[in-house]
Amino acid sequence: MSREQHIARTFVELADTLVEDFDVIDFLHQMTVRCQEILDVTDAAVFLAHPNLRLHTPAPCDPSPALQRVLEAACTEGPAVDAHATAQPVSASSTADAAARWPQFTSRLQDGGYTLASAMPMRLRQENIGGLLLLRTADRPLKTDDLALAQALADAATIGLIQARTIRQQHTINTQLHTALQSRIIIEQAKGVLAARSNTTLNQAFDALRRHARRHRILLSNVARDVIESGLTPVTGPARPQTDKAGSE
Repeated sequence: MSREQHIARTFVELADTLVEDFDVIDFLHQMTVRCQEILDVTDAAVFLAHPNLRLHTPAPCDPSPALQRVLEAACTEGPAVDAHATAQPVSASSTADAAARWPQFTSRLQDGGYTLASAMPMRLRQENIGGLLLLRTADRPLKTDDLALAQALADAATIGLIQARTIRQQHTINTQLHTALQSRIIIEQAKGVLAARSNTTLNQAFDALRRHARRHRILLSNVARDVIESGLTPVTGPARPQTDKAGSE
C-alpha cells in the first residue's frame, strides 16, 4: 500500500464514528498508531480537555514507563497545553528552544529518549477539545508537509469525536422524549380510569393523581400505572376546607 493510500484509508477510519458501538478509546488509540505509521514521528498521543480545561490523555500509543512520564508532564506544560490554549500548532525549533519554553516537560522528554515535540490543536470552529502531541527522536523538526498532514488528521479526529458526542446527546434526548410521551399516555389513561371509577371530572382525577404523587414522593407516572394495573384509587374532588371554629361557635 502506498503512503497516499494509507493516508486516504486513515481519513476514512477517522470519519467512521456513526456506529452504534463506537469506542472512543479505541478510536484515539488507532489515531496515534496511524500517526506513527504516516508521519515522521516516534510516538504520538491525543490529549482531551476536562470541563475544568486541564488536559488528560485517555489513549497513549504505548504504556511504557518512559512515555507515561512524558505524557504526565505534557498535561500541565509543553506544546500540547500551548496548542490547546492558543488553538494553533506549536513546535520547538531545537532542544534549547524547547528547554527555555518548557523546562520540566523537556527534562521528561529527554529522559524518555526523545528530542523534539510538536502539537496540533484539536479544534472545530470555536470549539477546542484538546491537542495531538507528536514526539520525535530525530534532531530536526518535523517537515512542513508533515505538520500540515498532522493538523488535518487532528481536525478529522475532532470532527469525528464531536459528531459521535452529538449523536449520543441526540439519542439521549430522543430517549427522554419517548419516555415523556409514554408517561403522558399512561397518565391520560389513568385520568380516564380514575374519573370513571370515582364518578368525577378528568381535572379532578388529575389533581388527585398529583396530590398522591407529591404526598408519597413518587413519580406521577408510577401513580398512574398503579391506578391502571393495581386498582389504586386516590381520593378525588376538591380539598376539604378547614373549619372556622370562631365562626361556628
